[in-house]
Amino acid sequence: MAKVRLLLKGLSILFLSLLVFFVAVFFYAYLTGGEIQVLSLLGGDGIGVLEIAGSINDSREAIRSLKQFGETRGIKAVVVRIDSPGGGVAPTQEIFEEIHKLKKKKPVIASLGGIAASGGYYIASACDQVVANPGTLTGSIGVIMELGNVEELLKKLGLKGYSVKSGPHKDIGSPLRPLSQEEKAILQSLVDNVHGQFVTAVAKSRRMPEDKVRELADGRVYSGEQAKGLGLVDLLGNMEDAIDLAAERGGIKGVPQVIHARGEDKSWWEKLLFSYLGNGLGKGAGWGLRYEWTPSWIQ
Repeated sequence: MAKVRLLLKGLSILFLSLLVFFVAVFFYAYLTGGEIQVLSLLGGDGIGVLEIAGSINDSREAIRSLKQFGETRGIKAVVVRIDSPGGGVAPTQEIFEEIHKLKKKKPVIASLGGIAASGGYYIASACDQVVANPGTLTGSIGVIMELGNVEELLKKLGLKGYSVKSGPHKDIGSPLRPLSQEEKAILQSLVDNVHGQFVTAVAKSRRMPEDKVRELADGRVYSGEQAKGLGLVDLLGNMEDAIDLAAERGGIKGVPQVIHARGEDKSWWEKLLFSYLGNGLGKGAGWGLRYEWTPSWIQ
């Protein structure tokens, strides 16, 4: 009898030890790799969800998540949830290209939230299919460059600014003087070139005639319903509809596990600072090309 109790006690200790070990492993996996790492340990099929929200000023986090989704065997399809008015040209194009790479491995569906305009739509167009709400604000296929001029203000304050430059156009866009007609033509040519890149990207990704896309690409926004009628959106629906579509295309039967991309580990003050730098200083400290639609009245 004593041997039986001793055996049961030993088995209990072993069971508890194994339980603690597995809990520790899963906890560590979640801390280091989030839900994706846990899915890899547990097995099963899932849908990866990448959220792109706010102004697009940096592509690194999105690209890292897309790569991780592509390398995770249990992720059978990906949904890119977009709620953004757009942002910088280069980061937008980098995310666009990474989605095209991911599409070679698994289906990618775009889900458009309240707004997915300009750069937000640029990214969506890279996906296999685009799902939008009827009232989503999308489209705005265009490029904007905003420049300020404080010359008259400086005169009133009794201040003057000077530029020492290596060439006649090195200070093009300076707020200290007005643009010349030649400089306006130079910048317009630049905007037109980058606008053409946008049109070509949408036409190729959506398999639409470039002339048709160019007709739609005058910068205006469309509702999701209008965009569907114009061929810019495939289906009307919400996020759940996009997940269901991704599961179907990924060959998942039943209710899929939804795995959200994990953001970088930053403290609250770091997030606040980077958000301010990205949306404020990064936009206002100097001029630059942007795939963006941000009217002051939009809420």
